[in-house]
Amino acid sequence: MPRQLIGIDVGGSSIKAGLVDLDAGRLVGDLKSAPTPQPSTPAAMLAVFQQLVGRFPGSQGRVGIAMPSVVKHGKVLTAANIDHGWIGVDGPALVERPLGRNAIFLNDADAAGVAEVKWGAGKGTQGTVIMLTFGTGIGTAFFVDGILLPNSELGHMELKGREAEKWTSAAVRTAEKLDWPAWIERVNVYLEQLYALFWPDLFILGGAVSERFDEFAPLLRSQAQIKPAAFAGQAGVIGAALAAADS
Repeated sequence: MPRQLIGIDVGGSSIKAGLVDLDAGRLVGDLKSAPTPQPSTPAAMLAVFQQLVGRFPGSQGRVGIAMPSVVKHGKVLTAANIDHGWIGVDGPALVERPLGRNAIFLNDADAAGVAEVKWGAGKGTQGTVIMLTFGTGIGTAFFVDGILLPNSELGHMELKGREAEKWTSAAVRTAEKLDWPAWIERVNVYLEQLYALFWPDLFILGGAVSERFDEFAPLLRSQAQIKPAAFAGQAGVIGAALAAADS
């Protein structure tokens, strides 16, 4: 009987869940999703978590929940694209009794990175790996020899006098109608700064834009190797379940 746990990935517009085969590192069946409630208060999102977990009848064990937040010892400390009522909430204490199972909370980019380093583009890579998820903002996950340094939040570092994600995210590319050369030039500046600070061996580029990697890959420049994420939109769900299994 394969080991299976549920992973949940919270986004600003939708919440995704999936049953993950922990031995094969893949989804069992399809992702389930529901709109992120507005406002996305803890009580409203708990109801969605219960609904999604209920769509996997017969599943057991701990659930992993990936949040667009800094999470320390289960406590949500920031709230990017979710209601600020989450700040200070002990996630496991909120959800475990209603869900009827133990839970862990972690940063969403960290969850995506866990999936990619364990099973995807970073599998078997020694040294320093930085996962970058380009979306509404820029999420980051930092690994050394496969070990996660949680809550790196490198999308908020200063770049060109502002936060990096306010100049370089996929949302900025769309809002400013940047073509690939114009946007990738910004990405290259960001990668150069990250390389100067951390000397990574590998950058993994994730987020929905990674599905078009072949279109812009020739424009990328870095002394580190660059790979597209292997799991695309499934990475957060898979990584949340893997983190739950390892906790």
